[in-house]
Amino acid sequence: MKKIDTVQEFEKLSETNPRFFFMKHSLTCPVSSNAFTEYQSFLNKHEGEDGYYLAVQESRELSQHIAEKYGIRHESPQAFLFIEGKPGWTASHWKITESELDKL
Repeated sequence: MKKIDTVQEFEKLSETNPRFFFMKHSLTCPVSSNAFTEYQSFLNKHEGEDGYYLAVQESRELSQHIAEKYGIRHESPQAFLFIEGKPGWTASHWKITESELDKL
């Protein structure tokens, strides 16, 4: 799992990676902490899946960019599966679980 901080990093990732998971999470929210743990657990079990994240407190510009570019209201925590440069799946809060991610 790799942290992405800038719009430029995200755009390069989106252009070069046909399928990847991405998560926005808060460093101070307990719900976000739980979702992040579920996300990490999923990625640890599925070594072939690419996973990335941002911390909203540290990467507000990127978080806003994703919301505006894809027309998806910002939430935190929020997880995505990007396919061919577009969100193919998204979930937020308690819906981000290892079992839900396993279905993708």
